[in-house]
Amino acid sequence: MLYPYMSLPDGTEICHSQIIDENGKKSVLVHFERPNDAGDFDSARCKLPSYEWIIKKGYSDEEISFFTKLLESNAHLIFRYAANGGVKIA
Repeated sequence: MLYPYMSLPDGTEICHSQIIDENGKKSVLVHFERPNDAGDFDSARCKLPSYEWIIKKGYSDEEISFFTKLLESNAHLIFRYAANGGVKIA
């Protein structure tokens, strides 16, 4: 299951998985996606807490660097929301 987290001004939507338990190690996958001019989607996927980029399609190195910094300052929230079934909005 994916939970919405944030929308960026360039159309990038950020969502995250639930907590994934792999042999006692907890992780979360964070997905970035935006429509592009070709009628397709640019997409990227990062695994927390290792910050391993699994997919980087259509985003520049500069954008991936920005996303990494964004994740570094938001990882604690993303883990909390992933453990609780996403952001609870009234």
